[in-house]
Amino acid sequence: MKNGQVGHQLVPASAVTQRRIWLDLLLYPTHSLPTAAAPVVIAVAVAFRHHLVSLLPALLGFVASWFVHIAGLFYDNYELLVRYPDNREHPELVQAYWDGDLTSSSLARAIIACLVLALLTGPYLWAVAGWPVAMFGLIGIVASLSYAGGPLAYARFGLSEIVFFAMFGVVGEVGIYYVQAASVLGAWRQALATLPPEIWVLGLPAGALCVNILLIDDMRDREADAAKGWRTGAVRFGPRWARAGCVVTTCFAYAAPLLFWRAFGFSAWILLPWVTLPLAIWILRTLYTTLRLEDLEPVTPRGAFLVFFYSAFLAVGVAIPS
Repeated sequence: MKNGQVGHQLVPASAVTQRRIWLDLLLYPTHSLPTAAAPVVIAVAVAFRHHLVSLLPALLGFVASWFVHIAGLFYDNYELLVRYPDNREHPELVQAYWDGDLTSSSLARAIIACLVLALLTGPYLWAVAGWPVAMFGLIGIVASLSYAGGPLAYARFGLSEIVFFAMFGVVGEVGIYYVQAASVLGAWRQALATLPPEIWVLGLPAGALCVNILLIDDMRDREADAAKGWRTGAVRFGPRWARAGCVVTTCFAYAAPLLFWRAFGFSAWILLPWVTLPLAIWILRTLYTTLRLEDLEPVTPRGAFLVFFYSAFLAVGVAIPS
């Protein structure tokens, strides 16, 4: 029973345990951790190249961004369950909601807890990097919580790919590099003034691969999104458009190291991300050979690990002197 109504038996009640609800369906660490870590490893590598590495600010910046990311995931599911309680996009979560194993109040408390944990890093980061830390934090919170809820709710209008491309491809890298530089230099103005040009673009391939994850999710959830009135690209233009988008972003991601090599004077080690190309090809082949879109669910965590390993190899290439 939920809110005095008879629950819909979508899946067997015994199949949805508290561990599965909170870890596998809400926290989703195989998705959230690799994508949150990707900008960090790139930013640390750039800081290393410029002799400005400071691991504690980088680590706390990662912790803050991950908790903000998790708060956004929780809030996304909160909005889905409260606004669309009959939607079958996540049947196990819906069943848990109707059975009372997951409540809107428990989700609200989890969202608040994640934001509080993220904000606990604020005093230290402010002390070493000044007020711009608050600006980066505010941008992250707004982007995370506005995915499916609030007045912006950009996912409803098919803008999530643009936002995620910017957040994971630019904002995350610049923010983590900045807190390290400010900590070492001891002056936030100098840190802002000396941001190297490559920090603005080195994360773009990782951002493009993050977009792939969203496109795959949009393909899988196309019918559910259409029922909610969301105008994602997959809803408006169909799965073929989403598949083509994945091809374009993947081609960009694997062409980018060659451009970086020519533009910024890196050594040939900057081409290391090409080691991950077989996994990228496997993902694209799976998108084109899987007949049932709902069977694409295992592709999402592999896409997240692709983002991380691509970024890690790129970081190694950046850090090795030319």
